[in-house]
Amino acid sequence: MEYYMKLPRNKKEQALFMLIISVISVNIIAPVITMLEMGFSLEVYKNALHTVPLIWPVVIALVLLTEKPAGKLAHKILKEGDSFDVVMLVNAMCCVLLMSVILTVVGTWIGMRQISMAPFYSFFNNWPRNAAISFAVEAVIAQPIARFAMEKFHLATEQRMPSFSNMVDFEG
Repeated sequence: MEYYMKLPRNKKEQALFMLIISVISVNIIAPVITMLEMGFSLEVYKNALHTVPLIWPVVIALVLLTEKPAGKLAHKILKEGDSFDVVMLVNAMCCVLLMSVILTVVGTWIGMRQISMAPFYSFFNNWPRNAAISFAVEAVIAQPIARFAMEKFHLATEQRMPSFSNMVDFEG
């Protein structure tokens, strides 16, 4: 029942679900990683927010590109009968793993506004930190909020729909 109520059921709901997760994630992860690199100040935070409109479409594209490989990887880890929470956690871990590898490089390019070799030189120092931050935000903040919103959306939708028994005329 949790899968049915807390996850998208069609493409339109999938887009809404992805929108919620991506907006939350990009607005938290990008500034935190930037401030860890550049220092914690209001000026750095404001500059990081200016990159959000640039990085957000990249994140959406990466979600779409890594969705199937992440699902296959999660399927290898999960076993029949795993709980909803375990499935969601493993899926988040697999998505973050793949996306963080790419975004550690591409996100640096976007933030620096230039393509260089710099992210490759510091990759093994930055990627574990970036992946941990991303996983924490996804698992604890973004995905739970999106699942809550989806559940509320489904409950509201079902309350608006008349029940089958009210639609059938038993007397005629």
